[in-house]
Amino acid sequence: MIRPVDLSDAAAICDIYNYYIENTTISFEEKPVGILEIEERIRTISANYPYLVSEEDSGPGAGMVTGFAYANAWKTRSAYRFSAELSIYIRKDFQGRGMGTVLFGKLLEELRKMEIHSVVSGIVLPNDRSVALNEKAGFKKIGQFEQIGFKFNRWHDVGYWELILK
Repeated sequence: MIRPVDLSDAAAICDIYNYYIENTTISFEEKPVGILEIEERIRTISANYPYLVSEEDSGPGAGMVTGFAYANAWKTRSAYRFSAELSIYIRKDFQGRGMGTVLFGKLLEELRKMEIHSVVSGIVLPNDRSVALNEKAGFKKIGQFEQIGFKFNRWHDVGYWELILK
């Protein structure tokens, strides 16, 4: 089940996101974030953009948040107001079940209802899963920054994919 985020989802989002911070280069944040910080991000982002969560809808895990996705401003200058950047994170033990595709699709559906023209997705490389998810949704690679981020004592490249919605 996919639904809009609620502040009560902050702890679950924190749990999902901190795994990526602490164990992967998918996020360039380096220190775990707290629930209050996630609550503030939810308030700020969801005031202007779609912020969605997926949750288990049956069985013993019913109601558990299994992933989240949101769009946010690409840049703050006014000429970028019709562009957005998106992010998606799936609970590590729920990856590979197609949930990312469904969540990603719903997020794009919500963006199409807005005046958003261009959507951008930044991917730390290599990341075959994220590249495949974006390209399956119609995104095209538009560029790559080399050695732009430094995490876990090494340099990382970031590729950018774009989808024109309208």
